Amino acid sequence: MRYILILYASLFIFSCGKDKMVQLPEINHSEISEINDVSAAYLFYNETEVDSIELNRKNLISTTNWLVNVDKRLTLKQVIPKIKFLQEKKQKSEHKNENAKNYFTCNDISKKDLGFIEFTNVVYKIYPFDEKPPDSLYINISINFKSLESITIISSDGFCGNLLTFNWKDFSNKFNDFGFDKSTNPIDIIFDENLLFQDYITFKVFLEKMKRNNISISNEEIISN
Repeated sequence: MRYILILYASLFIFSCGKDKMVQLPEINHSEISEINDVSAAYLFYNETEVDSIELNRKNLISTTNWLVNVDKRLTLKQVIPKIKFLQEKKQKSEHKNENAKNYFTCNDISKKDLGFIEFTNVVYKIYPFDEKPPDSLYINISINFKSLESITIISSDGFCGNLLTFNWKDFSNKFNDFGFDKSTNPIDIIFDENLLFQDYITFKVFLEKMKRNNISISNEEIISN
């Protein structure tokens, strides 16, 4: 039997006499704080592994809601291939529940409890692309989250168009001034592969806020080098 002790900032997993820890990403507020009928996967930060990441998915049940617990110290380059693998395993399962969803587990510091960010319908595209990149990438507004110090808005002229670059504080404070709501197509989202998962979650929470403000965001997330 497997036991899980939740201590807000970290998950301690006890199994077969061994213990491992996942340092969860922190968020200020989560719209989702309770999920039923769940099973969990864990992406550990493990310096003894070649790529410093270890995936434990032994207890995942395809018909349940999945809670994916990712250590905040990992990078997207390490994490996203594992996430794509989990998505594909669930999609290809013979026993599926179309109503079951996928969530990232976070530490909601405002509630001192767990919070969850859904990523069920997110399609991850890793650059260089295995297939033709989305056409909208060249005709629409894109936001490139490179780091907390470099967030670039790319105009509808594409990568050769006008560029506006901000740090995270300025971007988050001024986004209402950018006229995103006037875009007729979903905004394309690009994340740098070297982003820490903590920073990725910070940006994800903000993108969810933009959606609640009726700003259309593409469900395809491009992971770029």
